[in-house]
This record gives sequence, structure tokens and C-alpha cells, in this order.
Amino acid sequence: MQQTEARKILKDAPVMWRRINSIGVILDCNSTYAAKLGYGKSEIIGKVIFEHVPKESWSEMNESLQRWFETGEVSHRKITLRKQDGDTFPVLLHAVSLYDENNNLLGSNTVIFDLTELEDDKIREYEEFFKNAEIRLDEIGKDYEQFDENAKSEYDGLKKMFDLLSSTNLNELKNLR
Repeated sequence: MQQTEARKILKDAPVMWRRINSIGVILDCNSTYAAKLGYGKSEIIGKVIFEHVPKESWSEMNESLQRWFETGEVSHRKITLRKQDGDTFPVLLHAVSLYDENNNLLGSNTVIFDLTELEDDKIREYEEFFKNAEIRLDEIGKDYEQFDENAKSEYDGLKKMFDLLSSTNLNELKNLR
């Protein structure tokens, strides 16, 4: 799958990111997501999201998926992820839907916050990244009319995701640990 300029913003982002299709298969992820889970990207892409969730947390993940199907987005959804070595850690999911030109659901962009790292300095890093990402997206968006349908869908989904993240009070997320 070809990366658009908009998606390249997330390549080495400080926050975990993954893109899934409408049935929960991981289509792409960033280096932060892969490193946190202890896998190479090639070991993650094509797997279902449940492979990175311990069985005792599958019901929370199912609830998250149900919410996403019903509303088109999920925010502040606490779940547990499982690393390749079996260790687990608590995270918060924030996901927004991606649609094609006919408004058919393609999948979602999901940003994941590792709750064990959510301290003041990390929050500042995230906020700076989100601000710079929105500026970069605005620059990329100047050529929106020249994008093909895939690039438009990608851009629209990422713009919606960063709008959601920019409106999130990250300091409040610390209380959800």
C-alpha cells in the first residue's frame, strides 16, 4: 500500500499509530507501535488487532470495535495490549473512521497512548507533535483537489484524527491510568 504524504507524518511519530480495515486487520502501523509491541512492522501488518490483546481483554476490544462501528470514532477507550514477550501494558485508544468517495467504511486510523508513559514531558512532546502535524497537514491539503481518491480518503481521515487529538486534554488522560 503506497503511503501518501499525509501518512508519512506518522511514520516516526512519538505516539503509537495503526491503520486497520473494516474487519480489524492491521494494514499499516508506525515504528513506535511496532517497537512498543516488540515486533517488526512486517510481523504486524496483516494480523488482526486481537493478536496484540490478551484474551482477558478481548471483551474490552470488542466493545471498542462495536462503538467504532456505531459512531465512526472511539476516544478515551482503555484497553490492554500484549507485547511479543507476553508483557502487557494499559493504553488508551483514539480512532476515527476512513471512508471512500462513496462514503463506504474502509477502516480506521487509531492513535494509542501508552498510559505507563503519560507524564508531563511526554504530554508536551505529544502536544508539540500534534500541533506540527496539523500544520503539515494544512500544507499538504493545499493540493487537495489534485489528490486521487485514495489520497483524499487518507488525508480526510488523518485530518479528522488530528482534530480529535487536538481537542483532547492530554493532562486529563493521566487520571485514567
